[in-house]
Amino acid sequence: MSLLDSIAGPRDVQALAPDQLEDLAAEIRDLLVQTCSRIGGHLGPNLGVVELTIALHRVFDSPRDRIVLDTGHQSYVHKILTGRGGQFDGLRKEGGLSGYPSQSESEHDIVENSHASTALSYADGLAKAFAIRGEDRHTVAVIGDGALTGGMAWEALNNIAIAKDSRLVIVVNDNGRSYTPTIGGLANALTTLRTNPRYEQVLDLVKKRLNAVPGVGPAAYDALHAMKKGLKDALAPQGLFEDLGLKYVGPVDGHDLVAMEAALERAKRFGGPVIVHALTRKGFGYDAAERHEADQFHSPQPFDIETGEEKARGRIWTDVFSDEIVHIGQRRKDVVAITAAMMHPVGLDHFQKRFPERTFDVGIAEQHAATSAAGLAMGGLHPVVAVYATFLNRAFDQVLMDCALHRTGVTFVLDRAGVTGDDGASHNGMWDMSVLQVVPGLRLAAPRDAARLRELLNEAVEVEDAPTVVRFPKGPPPADVEAVGKAGGADVLVRNGTKDVLVVAVGSMNEVALGVADRLVAQGIGVTVVDPRWVKPVDPAVVELAREHRLVVSVEDNGVVGGCGSVLLQTLVEAGVTTPVRLRGIPQEFLQHAKRAAILERIGLTPQALALDIVEYMTSLDEGRLPVDADHADHPV
Repeated sequence: MSLLDSIAGPRDVQALAPDQLEDLAAEIRDLLVQTCSRIGGHLGPNLGVVELTIALHRVFDSPRDRIVLDTGHQSYVHKILTGRGGQFDGLRKEGGLSGYPSQSESEHDIVENSHASTALSYADGLAKAFAIRGEDRHTVAVIGDGALTGGMAWEALNNIAIAKDSRLVIVVNDNGRSYTPTIGGLANALTTLRTNPRYEQVLDLVKKRLNAVPGVGPAAYDALHAMKKGLKDALAPQGLFEDLGLKYVGPVDGHDLVAMEAALERAKRFGGPVIVHALTRKGFGYDAAERHEADQFHSPQPFDIETGEEKARGRIWTDVFSDEIVHIGQRRKDVVAITAAMMHPVGLDHFQKRFPERTFDVGIAEQHAATSAAGLAMGGLHPVVAVYATFLNRAFDQVLMDCALHRTGVTFVLDRAGVTGDDGASHNGMWDMSVLQVVPGLRLAAPRDAARLRELLNEAVEVEDAPTVVRFPKGPPPADVEAVGKAGGADVLVRNGTKDVLVVAVGSMNEVALGVADRLVAQGIGVTVVDPRWVKPVDPAVVELAREHRLVVSVEDNGVVGGCGSVLLQTLVEAGVTTPVRLRGIPQEFLQHAKRAAILERIGLTPQALALDIVEYMTSLDEGRLPVDADHADHPV
């Protein structure tokens, strides 16, 4: 029986003899590589925290001691050591393990944090709560993989430093990278520290020897320490942490189990907030990951274990954007690009190679990205800020008050909008079109295909007096669909039969709407499908189309509350249009991980489900009755 087969929880890890731990680490790495080679996933970050996580579970008593992982994609090893190794083959599959910590999976998971830089704030609150309640418990926050570049982490540190009684241990997992090499001054300071890894040990030795000298020893040490402090601040960031009032331990080799355990034991005994600085290597222990220059296999597609080659995938939406932004950059020397630690995932790496002086990676700092972009626009440039849709939520205030209020020409490009699937609740880009509807002056585009992405991106960067947004989903784009007509700035994709049903389809939902149209025509129902292209503001021509039809159905891959359909309905009411409206979108719930197609089927965003609903509704109109249900908003005649 393998060692992993004997691990049902942290107590089993604690019971292992020291000479068994290296074998355990090797078995965990094999399981990580074998699983991710088949299904993909966050391999590199987890290979880098194997020994660190083993040490955590040997020193601390989870779940009594609470462990918060930031970012949450480093949780695979934690899941394996807390009794979920036997379920690991179902990672990121529907009904299987989440790719992030999950309260529903285990009592060892408390924070489902897959948005970075939040763990220290959670941990601060937990440690304070335990202190107030008089509970003898520790809180451990593991932060790294770029998360310390986020401003929220430093807000937390500022408060943790004055909570002297908090039994809080902060493990800085310093792998020098987020997706790609970590950006910023702190990253440079942490890198510099690697040049002097024995500083703390030498200082302790000097302190012990000088303090042993009667009379003058302590005074001599204080004088020497004062002189050394200047050198220490120049060489290493522990001076920064100590100036905040935080005890610092390290740096420690995060792949040395004995050293890592000893450092954590030392921190645990301190009785106040402590930082343990662990030096790790992303992708450690798997040669193909360590050699992968772009991101150490941060989140690879399925791959060949022997060669490390990822299995071929087709062209995706991101590739279309990646190519087009380079073309725009060649034509427009004022266009600059910004991302938040996502250079490769959002496809800006090609722009960076072509225009390095016009490309900025700000680290995991979406708020700063948005306001810096406003400053760039004020300075006469046109910035394009590219992030995943789910991460724009973090910069809403900056979009509203710093970009829109000042009428700056900033273009936000939102990748992985709508239902993304595998990464779970926090990564579905289902909030952006709702929160952005309240921003005055902002213009929002949702392309239906690759041709429209290129078209709308070029239109967006021409707007210089307001922020613009272009959003598109995960995966491959559908075949281009040309319009059969125009209605103002909107494209008419289908005009068949009488004016019974107007389907207003947003972005990727146009493919679904075309399937709906085929089914309605087969039932003898006339249908018009219109793609607004720009969904904010509502095109007046769409309002007039709605006035001419018997039923309007809006379909969007965004939360149905406050989304494009809701705004369309409000606009129709204000215009005196009495045509009934059916709103179809994502229900306001946190969607569990599954493939995108499976989620769309479950929530009824498929041609079959939508067509059936419309046929039933039209039948009720013909019979003179108007059904109203609790799940879908209606604007009755």
